[in-house]
Amino acid sequence: MNPDRQAVAVTVVGLGSMGSALAAAFLDRGHPTTVWNRSPHKARALVERGARQAATPAEAIEASELTVVCVLDYDVMHTLLDPVADALAGKTLINLTSGSPEQANEAAHWAGTHGARYLDGAVMTTPPGVGAGMMFLYSGARDVFDSRRTALEALGDPVFLGEDPGLASLYDAALLGLMWATMTGWLHGTALVGAEKTPATDFTPVAIRWLTTVAGFLTTYAPQVDAGRYPGDDATIDVQIATVDHLIHAAAHRGVDTALPELLRDTMRRAHRAGHGSDSYAAVIEVLKRQEGGK
Repeated sequence: MNPDRQAVAVTVVGLGSMGSALAAAFLDRGHPTTVWNRSPHKARALVERGARQAATPAEAIEASELTVVCVLDYDVMHTLLDPVADALAGKTLINLTSGSPEQANEAAHWAGTHGARYLDGAVMTTPPGVGAGMMFLYSGARDVFDSRRTALEALGDPVFLGEDPGLASLYDAALLGLMWATMTGWLHGTALVGAEKTPATDFTPVAIRWLTTVAGFLTTYAPQVDAGRYPGDDATIDVQIATVDHLIHAAAHRGVDTALPELLRDTMRRAHRAGHGSDSYAAVIEVLKRQEGGK
């Protein structure tokens, strides 16, 4: 029987903005929830909603079958949990602390040596989005994910990436890069049309519609990337190089910073020099897969 069907008891260690949101989401879904934080006053609002406040990390871990930790970084996690690691034996530990894939793999090994079942995770939303069906990424032992999936659904939409514990952190970094690149591109476009007095609220619906088309390009290019073959039957990199010059000219003429489109043009030119001028834009990945000057 899946233990989560009986609203498994949950402990949340770390009550910053995100940890508090996690604990609140568990309470909202009826999970008996124990909380602990180094600053005890941060638990007050959760206790008023029905959470139990533990006096120590060991007491918090012992209170529940499932412990979720979400703290500043892995160093803080180890500072808190290393002294009480024996309490993790036979328990499930889900780590939603941000870090590197290497740190996640080390934490999985550490947890295993103390008899804990471990999942690493990444929260793909801000605290207000917790509990609202946003995406949460998980990696590690599949049976651990399956056995705790119902509890994890209290936080958002749980997406299992694979048994390598570092995958959630790796995807997290990759997706944040995608987010920052997308938002910066939108802001640059907003600045460009804003130079002609177009409000951001007018430009943005058109930009969002365009992003739907861009998503189609990604779907088309993904198999090309996997195959390492980039037929330039839609638009070649050489065509894109000529087109990005129009963006640079329009920005410069309006006093808008040109560093971003110049960076994009320089990357395209690197792909051209590598022999990909007649290939699709997806071939840019060939120069992104290695640092300049690397092998």
